[in-house]
Amino acid sequence: MKRIILHWTGGAYAASKLDKKHYHFIVEGTGRVVHGDLPPEANETTSTVYAAHTRGLNTGSIGVAVAAMYGAVERPFNAGKYPITDRQVGAMVRLVADLCAQYDITVTPQTVLTHAEVEGNLGVKQRGKWDTNWLPGMMQAAYPTDAGDMLRQKIRDAQKPEKPQSPFAAIGKFFAALLKGAKK
Repeated sequence: MKRIILHWTGGAYAASKLDKKHYHFIVEGTGRVVHGDLPPEANETTSTVYAAHTRGLNTGSIGVAVAAMYGAVERPFNAGKYPITDRQVGAMVRLVADLCAQYDITVTPQTVLTHAEVEGNLGVKQRGKWDTNWLPGMMQAAYPTDAGDMLRQKIRDAQKPEKPQSPFAAIGKFFAALLKGAKK
């Protein structure tokens, strides 16, 4: 696999049958990851059976979507009845970080991108797609690269291994917590 393309379904917070047909993974409103009908490997070649998630760019691409944004309008912005949640973003970030490790995909604007970035970053014409150029905390839809850059940074951060704690640091934290509790 060459890349991961991030989407929203344009639906409610649950993965539908149609969502499962088009995406390899869907993150529901609870943060639960649902597998699509086909594994990413179905999109390795120009097979007749694949998950069609991005016009002209399905071969070599893993489709990951958040189940959200039903009724959303880009301008004037309205996130609709089912806006993307922080929980979904967190689950998607962890999933994509794991997929990057599994498929040896380096996080760049050409390899991990939102559907809204496909045309600008890869030159593959799309039909007015604006997913995912809005994230929780944003007041309005942004330039596609703004949301894409934010997501890529979160994914990179999720890939960083936690530094192992020395036994002395753990003991120090334990006693600090005891002292803090005793002062209350």
